[in-house]
Amino acid sequence: MKKTRTEPTRLEVAAAAATPTIQIPLPLGIALDAVEEGFFSLCIATGRRVLAEMMELDRTALCGPKWTADPEREAHRAGSAPSEVTLGGRRVALRRPRVRSVDGREVELPSFAYAAERDPLDRRTLDAIGVGVSTRDYARSLEELPAGETQRAVSKSAVSRRFVALSKRQLGEWLSRPVGELGIRIVLVDGIVLGEHTVLLALGIDSAGEKHVLALREGTTENAAVARALLSDLIERGLDASEGLIFGIDGGKGLRKAIREVFGALAVVQRCQVHKERNVLDHLPEAKRASVRRAMRDAYGLVDAKKAERALENLARALEHEHPGAAASLREGLAETLTLQRLGVTGWLYRTLRSTNPIENLNGLVGDYVGNVKRWRSGNMVVRWVGAGIREASRSFRKLRGYQEIPRLLAALKTLVKQGELDTEKKVA
Repeated sequence: MKKTRTEPTRLEVAAAAATPTIQIPLPLGIALDAVEEGFFSLCIATGRRVLAEMMELDRTALCGPKWTADPEREAHRAGSAPSEVTLGGRRVALRRPRVRSVDGREVELPSFAYAAERDPLDRRTLDAIGVGVSTRDYARSLEELPAGETQRAVSKSAVSRRFVALSKRQLGEWLSRPVGELGIRIVLVDGIVLGEHTVLLALGIDSAGEKHVLALREGTTENAAVARALLSDLIERGLDASEGLIFGIDGGKGLRKAIREVFGALAVVQRCQVHKERNVLDHLPEAKRASVRRAMRDAYGLVDAKKAERALENLARALEHEHPGAAASLREGLAETLTLQRLGVTGWLYRTLRSTNPIENLNGLVGDYVGNVKRWRSGNMVVRWVGAGIREASRSFRKLRGYQEIPRLLAALKTLVKQGELDTEKKVA
């Protein structure tokens, strides 16, 4: 049979021409020979060579080629010096080529400045602690370095000092930022207890349903003085109450008193219905709890605030003879558990704001973050850790459920302000 020769098509020729070819420099080839030491070792060995080449290129750009006379040069080579760069959450040693200007000043090499930047180390520290790595175990959480490599800034004390400095700086920046530009009209306030310390947190919600942790204040309890300091700080940082604010609270008397003193008639309070239900049931025997719980939930499910108040008042009268404590607990702050109905809030927004669950969820995330702390040495330590926990928790924030209805809520609130009817303690009649 006669053999035939098939010529390559134009597409095959084009594909062959487009195939990239890579030349491996000798130093990189040597590094590849050591691949059995592990991929991380390969990256370090190769990275060192690449960084050394980049620094030498920077030095050549500043000083000109080696062994070439140049009377107009502005800098000259000055040997090398021991230095460090950030790598994988630690500091590793290397020698840095030096450059000095003709008038004797040290000149920084751009490539070394980039490699030595400490921000990646700071971020790695915060991220590690954020996922539950203790300062004692920080070094173990890092990829093991090849034999012969030394590392620094990974000991328990070094990581602890770095975390203290970072959390303190971030907390200072956060607590000093203006809040007026956020457009906050809904504020939830609750406390988290850590040892002998109570930290009050304020969670703001803007008109688009985005959540913003506004402030914190440390004390021993949720008393009026601590709450007043928290709220006054918000005013100083620009929180606007001119068109009314809605506060969601669990019913603490100190917090309620502080809201009244700081904001007066410009604040409307929604008492947490879940806490109210729990408080009432605590006064009842087990046999009565199911029916009272059902009656309270039926009342809170009514759209009409007047009907809801009548239903709850009837329930209080029914309980008064045999369980006066439960009746008194139900009547205490009753009108403020119906604020959202009075403002015409329904649907998902009502189900979300009728309780303090949004801020209690935040407290839970902060509690998980600080779980590795075994002993609270001071209030400053508590505040720093809570601030760092808030930073971590904020990453998982989602829009408030039912946020589409917030404009309607704010319009109703604004109308009450204009009419001068914003009295948070007035009963629904």
